[in-house]
Amino acid sequence: MTLSDPVPWLQNGEPHSADPAAVASWYAVYTCARHEKRVAEQMEERRLQGFVPLYRAVHRWKDRRKEVLLALFPGYVFVHLALRDRLRVLEIPGVVSIISAQGKPIPLPASEIEPFRHAFGGLRIEPHPYLQAGRRVRVRRGPMAGLEGFFLRRKEGLRLVVSIEILMRSVAVEIDETDVEPCR
Repeated sequence: MTLSDPVPWLQNGEPHSADPAAVASWYAVYTCARHEKRVAEQMEERRLQGFVPLYRAVHRWKDRRKEVLLALFPGYVFVHLALRDRLRVLEIPGVVSIISAQGKPIPLPASEIEPFRHAFGGLRIEPHPYLQAGRRVRVRRGPMAGLEGFFLRRKEGLRLVVSIEILMRSVAVEIDETDVEPCR
């Protein structure tokens, strides 16, 4: 590198292209109702890095009960890509749009998405109504370490409510009270 060469931008300590459209980030993709798993399958077939977090629920009918896997964030799938490749996602049947503001797709913080990509380590997790009020806490240890959210008390134990701000969606996870600390 000479003195006249431009200094490459750094992201996470690594040099990358000066073109923001070439930098891969996580994005939320809005899907048609109940198409999340199919959209995630299509992403995999097209070699796109995407996923849909799932949880187990028991559905009851008059004559039977069945355990089913449902989308933790109904109507949303997450994808990691450079914006220049967004057309590959928008062409997938069942995809409505990439979550945007003022016409620009909004990248999601990796710290909010990464914990959902890994197994929940036996934690019971389920959707929860979106909350804005409550005490904000950070998980200190375990499979959800580093995640921030609001906590609620229930008779059975502590429940941590994690909100994905851009989606205005929340999920609740049961957690041991000793594993959380207040955020400053």
